[in-house]
Amino acid sequence: MCLLLGGAALAQTTGSASTPQPASSSPKLPKQAPEQATQRIVVEDASTRIDEVRVGSETKSIDVHPKNGMPAYQVAPKSGERTWKVLGF
Repeated sequence: MCLLLGGAALAQTTGSASTPQPASSSPKLPKQAPEQATQRIVVEDASTRIDEVRVGSETKSIDVHPKNGMPAYQVAPKSGERTWKVLGF
């Protein structure tokens, strides 16, 4: 099939002109990221215990446990927002 556009002839072929790919003996698996180390850090003083979990170099959770009878709470690593668990089931 030939198309004429602005005085230039363009040839267009129909059908597949792809070259066959050689078959490999093993299927290609997606690359996996290397497994990151998990650290559990505990800092404790006379009034508080702080449990921190890090995966790689990123802090995932911070739990604060006061020793004076106050309820424990979590600190959001990115925003610093504190949350308490009100009802435990």
